[in-house]
Amino acid sequence: MQEYPVKRGQTKDLEERLIKGFVDIFGVEAEEKDGHYSIAYGAIKRLEVWPGEKGKTVFVDTESDISASDDLILDSNKKFRRYLDLISGFSTKERVKRAKPKE
Repeated sequence: MQEYPVKRGQTKDLEERLIKGFVDIFGVEAEEKDGHYSIAYGAIKRLEVWPGEKGKTVFVDTESDISASDDLILDSNKKFRRYLDLISGFSTKERVKRAKPKE
């Protein structure tokens, strides 16, 4: 499980973006259970997301299908990164920079 910060100004409609992103990026309707939204797509057996406290963070839990083909893995990973960009408001480069420990 990973926790990602949500960019300031992007917290108001976070839950709506969590659901809409599944349809827009993966083309799959999310299944909702106890405030957690989950799908299965390609090489991702389970992708579960839920908003953190006050919508300032988002939690993401994934389970991968290690027997999937390389093309399927690449496609799934690409869409997963686009989804993270959408829900967090940060690009991949910005997320990496923020995740590094401060010296």
